[in-house]
Amino acid sequence: MFDNLSVKLDRAFKNLKGQGSITEINVATTVKEIRRALVDADVNYKVAKEVTDTIREEALGRDVLISVSPGQLLTKIVSEELTKLMGDENVPVNMDGNPNTILISGLQGSGKTTFSGKLAANFKKQGRTVLLAACDIYRPAAIDQLKVLGEQIGVEVYAEPDNKDAVKIAKNALKYAKDNGKRSLIIDTAGRLAVDEQMMGEIEDLKKALNPAETLFVVDAMTGQDAVNTAKTFNERLNFDGVVLTKLDGDTRGGAALSIRKEVEKPIKFISTGEKMEALDLFHPDRMASRILGMGDVVSLVEKAQDAFDEEESRRINKKIKQNKFDFDDFLKQMEQMKKMGNMKDLIGMIPGVGKAMKDIDIDDDTLVPIESMIKSMSPKERSNPEVINGSRKIRIANGSGTSVQEVNQLLKQFEQMRKMMKSMNKVGGAKALSGLLGR
Repeated sequence: MFDNLSVKLDRAFKNLKGQGSITEINVATTVKEIRRALVDADVNYKVAKEVTDTIREEALGRDVLISVSPGQLLTKIVSEELTKLMGDENVPVNMDGNPNTILISGLQGSGKTTFSGKLAANFKKQGRTVLLAACDIYRPAAIDQLKVLGEQIGVEVYAEPDNKDAVKIAKNALKYAKDNGKRSLIIDTAGRLAVDEQMMGEIEDLKKALNPAETLFVVDAMTGQDAVNTAKTFNERLNFDGVVLTKLDGDTRGGAALSIRKEVEKPIKFISTGEKMEALDLFHPDRMASRILGMGDVVSLVEKAQDAFDEEESRRINKKIKQNKFDFDDFLKQMEQMKKMGNMKDLIGMIPGVGKAMKDIDIDDDTLVPIESMIKSMSPKERSNPEVINGSRKIRIANGSGTSVQEVNQLLKQFEQMRKMMKSMNKVGGAKALSGLLGR
């Protein structure tokens, strides 16, 4: 989402490259470029000006240490100010109440139903019993969509298809949740336009009737500055507790994420990318600022790894690495677990320095498909002993996977290089360090 902004900020910092000190002239030029980058990213001009004025004052007020270049200092200041702009720190969801009730609101097409499913999956992973309530009585497919998501994640869905009173459905869902020992109730509501008085009245009535522990406003990040204006209107009517930004993997300039917190004075609590139920993250302003500036986000990467990698499996793999017996079956299992961590391009962007270097390379989950096909076209013996794969076997594997012998050769060569690297890492304790990185 922030690719263009990252490139423009990087260009702005280059104005200070080679400069021995910070002066009013070189800072003014750089700050002007930063302001232009923020406005181009659809950040409200007033907000962009306030932030860059602060950056300028901070830069001129700090001495540059001998070990720190002016460019490095300004990057640090910009990171601090972007973090403040987006809210300083993550604000957790209020989990009070029995059941803990979460009311979901937002515009039509903002991704409320998908987010409701993701949030339910997230709560279930924490060990909570969850009930999803289908209170969108206007969109014909809304109830069916929620039921499909509920079945996918193993969460019960409460629905009354023939009832056209959203408030009554919500009250009945609340009673059902209490009677059946559900610890969390997530209410999926209809999308509504801020100018639709009847619909806005309904969501207000829902909040009064339920008295939820948390009211979340879901907004499509791709709507840009309009998202901020809509959030203001909804907040005046609902006084919601937090914002959820969806579709952050889309082609958007990202200004909403940078300015919505300041404009409505409510925290961004979650960010959502893609359709997978696992693709939901807590919003951490400092981590997001780091990613925008191309400095990666190792903490989030490690957290994703901890969620995705099975502890017993990690121990088994670590043992095989030590014995230099890591094979294609192990590699295939590791690839399956990596997929659970999310979009490949997002993951690479979390690695400091790597995301910026690979920004122009198109990477998606399909990149792994040919590799998987080749491995699955191997016999059990070939997977456990790649050394036995001769010319005729390579032809069979290539034909079976729809690839070429050249691609099979490349896979075998890369796999052998990886095994050698793992062996050398093991000699210096690297395997243990890698295991530690994954939280094991």
